[in-house]
Amino acid sequence: MKHDLQKPPADSFERIEIDASHAERITKPSLSFWQDAWLRIRKNKAAIVSMFILAFIIIMAFVGPMISPHDAETQTITHANLPPKVPGIEKLGIMDGVGKLAGKEVDLYEMKKVDTYYWFGTDGLGRDMFSRVWEGTQISLFIAFVAAVIDMVIGVAYGGISGYYGGRVDDILQRVVEILYGIPTLVIVILMLTFMEPGIQAIIIAITITGWIGMSRIVRGQVLKFKNQEFVLASRTLGATNGRIISKHILPNILGIIIINTMFTIPSAIFFEAFLSFIGLGLQPPAASLGTLINDGYKLVQFQPHILLFPSIIISLLMIAFNLLGDGLRDALDPKMKD
Repeated sequence: MKHDLQKPPADSFERIEIDASHAERITKPSLSFWQDAWLRIRKNKAAIVSMFILAFIIIMAFVGPMISPHDAETQTITHANLPPKVPGIEKLGIMDGVGKLAGKEVDLYEMKKVDTYYWFGTDGLGRDMFSRVWEGTQISLFIAFVAAVIDMVIGVAYGGISGYYGGRVDDILQRVVEILYGIPTLVIVILMLTFMEPGIQAIIIAITITGWIGMSRIVRGQVLKFKNQEFVLASRTLGATNGRIISKHILPNILGIIIINTMFTIPSAIFFEAFLSFIGLGLQPPAASLGTLINDGYKLVQFQPHILLFPSIIISLLMIAFNLLGDGLRDALDPKMKD
């Protein structure tokens, strides 16, 4: 007895081939290195929050003195040592202008017959702390960013030349680095300030004298790693000049490391400037920075804690935000972390 084998229809083979082609199709879109890094950093909530915090502080550093009803340098002795008072918030029992006098809590604004508001209070000379804090933040950020850019430029150039050319050039340049690295930074700062007037220029020079050494060592190590890679050797074989090899092949591959290291350099510069100003080797009165404001508040912390509170909060937020953002960039720009 014959059994007819039913053949599958021809269109079923086509459906199988189509399904197979769909299964093998790459569904993830092609992304560049920077697009992929941005997608990864967006998943890092701490880095994103840090970006918003930094953006807010930087904007307020420039806008804050403009929106304040009081000038940062104007001295009104009758308004000295007033606590913070903010319209609207005072009804909640916070920042309401109440301070201690002879162990008792009294409304200092009412007692001194002050009919205006000082959002961050005033210092011992009656200057508006809101304007001074944001102007001090502006100066500290300026010093930190300029010092970080100078460190980056010198460090990348120095480390790149040392690592790329190698040999005797590398030996000489690295001996210079070792000599500078062995000198304490504070000693260099004190020597600098004996020849220069204390100020922004002196602080920037003091920070950058040895600040570029860390960047140069990192760049040198990366250049030594990439200069003998196959794609660099192939480019050299095809007749590419040293400038083209550095700019087109080596520099793009170490750019992520440079950005990350610069992000960690900025908070270090902010802290170093604040440290110098705190010990009296930085900016001199009446100029204000976060360090000078913290120094002023430290002396009156028992009686007027608001003078120390606000600059301390801002410098703490800057340090934490820059470090968290640097950690996020390090993960985002690391090719090993790619999905």
